[in-house]
Amino acid sequence: MSLLWTSDALVSAVAGRPVGQMPEGVTGISIDSRSLQPGEAFFAIKGDTMDGHDFATAAVKAGAALLVVAEGKLPGLGRLTAPMIVVPDVLAALEKAGVAARERTKAKVIAITGSVGKTSTKEALRHGLSSVGKVHASDKSFNNHWGVPLTLARMPQDCDYAIFEIGMNHEGEIRPLVKMVRPHVAVITLIAAAHLGHFRSLDDIARAKAEIFEGLEPGGAALLNRDDARFKLLERLARDASVEHIVGFGENARAQVKLTNFVLHADHSIMTAKVAGQEVAAKIGAPGRHVVQNVLAVLGAAQLAGADVTKVALALEDLQPERGRGQRHTLSHPDGPFTLIDESYNANPASMQAAIKLLDATPPSREGRRIAVLGDMLELGQHAPKLHAGLAELITETSTDLVFLAGPEMKVLADILPSDLGVEYRSDVEALKPALMTAIRPGDVIMVKSSKGIGFSKLIDALTANFPARAGIATKA
Repeated sequence: MSLLWTSDALVSAVAGRPVGQMPEGVTGISIDSRSLQPGEAFFAIKGDTMDGHDFATAAVKAGAALLVVAEGKLPGLGRLTAPMIVVPDVLAALEKAGVAARERTKAKVIAITGSVGKTSTKEALRHGLSSVGKVHASDKSFNNHWGVPLTLARMPQDCDYAIFEIGMNHEGEIRPLVKMVRPHVAVITLIAAAHLGHFRSLDDIARAKAEIFEGLEPGGAALLNRDDARFKLLERLARDASVEHIVGFGENARAQVKLTNFVLHADHSIMTAKVAGQEVAAKIGAPGRHVVQNVLAVLGAAQLAGADVTKVALALEDLQPERGRGQRHTLSHPDGPFTLIDESYNANPASMQAAIKLLDATPPSREGRRIAVLGDMLELGQHAPKLHAGLAELITETSTDLVFLAGPEMKVLADILPSDLGVEYRSDVEALKPALMTAIRPGDVIMVKSSKGIGFSKLIDALTANFPARAGIATKA
């Protein structure tokens, strides 16, 4: 396998002190001894709950080529004979490695933020651009103060495109990260009521997201959702940050990446768009109106990065949702199959709306029903009761037959949903599980959606374990 970093280059990048017999180089960068692959460098960063130095021995056993450790921790590592790079602070060293990786690449760099759709847009862009070049992109949702520098440090020197997701819960968190990433294209997917408990208003969330403009390379472009109510605010903030090239995507008549037509199906979508004057058609393997909006951002980012937009669009036909983000399973009830839509990774009012509409667009089979299984949306602060109650109108406008709810915040929704709608409320996910299990019938479509901290992924695990796909029944990845 080719080297990601030579040892000399890595020592220089992190401004560290080599100890022991250095290998020629490392094939990758890891901060987790459980997933570390032989030949990688292990950065022993200290997190909120764990210190990587406590896992240095495990990293060596897993085949780490070298360790990056803090000077102050060196006495406690005396028994280890593995080569080390000693630094004052390991997270700061990881950041330096990330900055050095950004310096040496000639890739077109794209950064994505927004209240919803960051990871899904990033994955769709990764998928599409992979058809026209070598792509490096952040793993999972590695979008915070350690995930972004880790993704940078892992960037191969010879990639053609690099895609970074940048998240935040508070003002000032995007600014230092985007200045490391230095994108050529900055994408803001949508401003919505995520983390509203940490902000006074949606305008304040928009201002925090707009920090992404501060790291744009000279001549870079901002790609903004023209259908977003805060487009004009974001456009002004981009201009204030000296961004000259501002491109809008959406259905809006003035969008430069304009949706011209779309047809939604249960398991895919068809769309056409005009991208900088060029007509582009795409069949998207992942269903949902919100996915169509994400794909507009994908096509716009691809065009701004100089990629062949037609080829990128064609590649989206076999795009599939990830676990927790719309992934579908066809599972086996003793009397016949039913469909599970896994939206359990995260939730806020905008993504909850998209998921409920996705359920509505998915027809049951036989005598099946549409079942929404919903958990609390977190980090909404004083706005939580109103925003949870606001889901009632959305649910009653759709063809949802049954609603299963869990979590303290969802009690307000349970209390106001109409009596002719089947509603089951429990205080937590463990109490909800048996009620859901016994209610399932063949032909049902079940959509599970909540914030990650509520633990609704346990419901997904229980459903897939208790109702596994039978031979001849496909489970969609």
